[in-house]
Amino acid sequence: MEYIYGALLLHYAKQEINEENLTKVLQAAGITPDEVRIKTLVAALKEINIEEAIKSAAFAPMVAAPSVATAAPASAPSTPVAKAEEKKKEEEEKKGPSEEEIAGSLASLF
Repeated sequence: MEYIYGALLLHYAKQEINEENLTKVLQAAGITPDEVRIKTLVAALKEINIEEAIKSAAFAPMVAAPSVATAAPASAPSTPVAKAEEKKKEEEEKKGPSEEEIAGSLASLF
């Protein structure tokens, strides 16, 4: 987790997330960095929009809560919100793995 936290710290400080900067952050925290983990993390984060991942993670608990829109039958969405959610799900199925899924699989590395 300390590698992810270091990357988030660099992102927050508006610094480039690269191997050199992440190594410096970890060393400053008193952690002996593992170069393989650093290279893997930096490579994986190049494909992820961190701002979007943070925003979607902040709302993840609300998605799991049942709502009135999800109580309606799936065949006939009656509200604009339900229609938008259904369209979003269809688009995600067509695109492949979402950023949340990529981030989740990245977290499993550490």
